[in-house]
Amino acid sequence: MSLPVMPTRILIVGGGGREHALAWKLAHEPGVNRVVVAPGSDGIATEPRVSVVPEADPFDAQGLVEIARGHSVELAVVGPEAALAAGVADALNRAGVPTFGPSRKAARIESSKAFCHEIALAAGVPMARGSAFTDLEPARRFAAQLADRGGGIVIKADGLAAGKGVFVCDDLSSAEDALRALLAPGSSEGVVIEERLFGREASLIVLADGHAALALPAARDHKRLADGDIGPNTGGMGAYSPVPDLADEVVEEIVGSIHLPALAELARRGSPFRGALYAGLMLTQDGPVLLEFNARFGDPETQVILPRLAGAIGPLLLASARGQLASAAVALGLSGRTATLPTTRSAAVGIVLASAGYPEGSRAGDGIDGLAEAADTPALLFHAGTQRDESGGFRTRGGRVLTVVGEGPDLAAARALAERAADAISFQGLQRRHDIAADVPQPVGIGR
Repeated sequence: MSLPVMPTRILIVGGGGREHALAWKLAHEPGVNRVVVAPGSDGIATEPRVSVVPEADPFDAQGLVEIARGHSVELAVVGPEAALAAGVADALNRAGVPTFGPSRKAARIESSKAFCHEIALAAGVPMARGSAFTDLEPARRFAAQLADRGGGIVIKADGLAAGKGVFVCDDLSSAEDALRALLAPGSSEGVVIEERLFGREASLIVLADGHAALALPAARDHKRLADGDIGPNTGGMGAYSPVPDLADEVVEEIVGSIHLPALAELARRGSPFRGALYAGLMLTQDGPVLLEFNARFGDPETQVILPRLAGAIGPLLLASARGQLASAAVALGLSGRTATLPTTRSAAVGIVLASAGYPEGSRAGDGIDGLAEAADTPALLFHAGTQRDESGGFRTRGGRVLTVVGEGPDLAAARALAERAADAISFQGLQRRHDIAADVPQPVGIGR
């Protein structure tokens, strides 16, 4: 059996830290001649064998098709969830460009929390009890029922919210405040109300070709803005991998009980999922339970996962796009439908540096100091919200600005390097956490 083909010219859609990490990884893989990132960023453009198309619109499907044809790309990878929800992958596939990223219909598993619950229920995937609402009064009554049980309430905006449309409420009063905000008169979106689950969260992403799946190493994201998991939810303020309390054998069980049934249900409905299927999990005493599905690589999880991979990912992304993942896995010696991609023995810790005002709003235009000093360390710097200024330096563009990633033989060493490099960088109003991977649980058994 022949080995999977490495694409030599690759288009990445997007311009954030996740896309920078993808461009960095793919551009360093043997056989890749050029990675084109649309629109990319000034920071991404610093990578060797990487070019950017700054005028590109990541939601302009026809424009992206023209870019793909103009660069004769052999694989497109769609990063942002909003672009997937807009049907960018559909247009690229129709144009004959093998595309790693689900169709608009399959991407609904992220773009609609209600649809995610529907798929999980039909597939028998364990998920928090919940229900969808578009009107305030029935939503308030359901929240009151959950409050009477005394376990807390989770309110989620039904549509895409860049990881920030989730409210974890300790009582009915705070839940009602969230419902009034999300179901205000004139709102076009609904909400999903769920019972609150307790345990530690984990992220498990698989490469999927509609049927088969290969698991990436697990990671743990930190959503809250401030140390100690306080403050508002964000798109993610840091992550680490591996996850010591998520054993390899449990990862295989999760793929078999959560990812594969969902893939089968989507295929049964005529919407096979080809791309990165991300399961946000709660590791409860009764076993792993699904919190949400995302339809793409996570951010900042991707920034700590990709440096740990022991082999090239380009051929597997192309095999996924072509519906040939199972045969590619066999050719590479990866056995079974729930195999995990091999990793190095290293650990990785990523710290996000965010702009002033994030996540409610954010300030742009602040000069960034210390990038050269941070680059002199062995840490990796993935740009998200940065841009060049007239002097050749970088300024903030708002939102999450950078992800600083340290690697080491264990999480403690990786964290120390990430902290040292992050400490070297400064800009006005910088926000960051200092406790990413500081309280890592020891390996423990969890329910199954």
